[in-house]
Amino acid sequence: MTERPQHRYGKALLTVLDPDGQPLADREVIAEQRSHAFAFGNIGFEFMTVADGAGPPGHAGLWLDVFNTATLPFYWADFETQEGRPDTERLHRTAQWFAGHGCRVKGHPLVWHTLAPGWLRERPIDEIEATVRARIRREVSGLAGLIDSWDVINEVVIMPVFRNEPHPNAITRLARARGRIATVRLAFEEARAAGPGATLLLNDFDMSTAYECLIEGVLEAGIRVDALGLQSHMHQGYWGEERTRETLDRFARYGLPIHMTETTLVSGDPMPPEIDDLNDFQVPSWPSTPDGEQRQADEIVRHYRTLLAHPSVDAVTYWGLSDADAWLGAPAGLVRADGTPKPAYDALRSLIKGEWWLPATVRRTDEAGRLEVSGFLGDYQLSHAGRTAGFTIAAPGTATATLRLG
Repeated sequence: MTERPQHRYGKALLTVLDPDGQPLADREVIAEQRSHAFAFGNIGFEFMTVADGAGPPGHAGLWLDVFNTATLPFYWADFETQEGRPDTERLHRTAQWFAGHGCRVKGHPLVWHTLAPGWLRERPIDEIEATVRARIRREVSGLAGLIDSWDVINEVVIMPVFRNEPHPNAITRLARARGRIATVRLAFEEARAAGPGATLLLNDFDMSTAYECLIEGVLEAGIRVDALGLQSHMHQGYWGEERTRETLDRFARYGLPIHMTETTLVSGDPMPPEIDDLNDFQVPSWPSTPDGEQRQADEIVRHYRTLLAHPSVDAVTYWGLSDADAWLGAPAGLVRADGTPKPAYDALRSLIKGEWWLPATVRRTDEAGRLEVSGFLGDYQLSHAGRTAGFTIAAPGTATATLRLG
């Protein structure tokens, strides 16, 4: 058995009372985990069908059985194809669906140089800034209470010199005119004002010192960032434990929680290592293979163990459950396009809902009605004779609580 990450576990010393307030002495009770405190996430883009009345996709049950945090798409060019007509209602309904199934919801992204709306491209810089600020306020305030975590600004490291479009887009023009730090500042100050309780992330794919320099500049400028987003699309092969730990250690030195915002591992042949921009890789098809699926299962367990072992990591979002419509057509899903789970799905589930989970377990209170429950940080339930009470293991160590069954 692999050593479990002790900073993810805690103990609750409970005194259990019956409905009359008397100690429930020497009785059998059932203790079980109800949710994880850690954010085990996946994207929920394909769940937009619930907002259209078509219901969730066929693999919805597989999604909900493993993941507790959904990332929804707010790519501006698609979200607001016509100025003043945002897709808020559909996103709101989809977020409600996830919340109704006990999931947390995150929005991605508020500001990004890619997929900026074409109708904003030629506006004067002052008007672009005002429109960007208004867009941030509208989304964050309008969805507060449902979406309280945001990738505020995405991939700033390359933003000022982004050249993958024939003409500079509005966000690139804004960053060039105002500067990168000023653009980050306006994004965070608007998001903070609109959602003072929200978790606001700076997110990037660039794991080089360029991202470290950006972070240092942002923090030195006094901009409050709640968490650092690190992307890990491993289309060219698994990073390995050493590189992953080294990357985490470098970014942990800023004293901020780390969210692994975009994680993928392929179950087919890896992309050639000489490809610099993953978007440049073009193949007619990219199949999943039996050997690749076994490799992916092994790598996902190794990767998640490495991430959970690091005390700075608060969240991991896998980028897509199914191979259907996967980014770049890669076999990066945990479920095949036909809806059948790959070995990687079963392997990840065995961690999240197996090794790192307390199933319904019969325990017995002592003569004073006391009982100790230990487990992965999260929410739990105690039940006896049809009556229940909830409790939380919120931190490592031992906490005491009195529960009255009702």
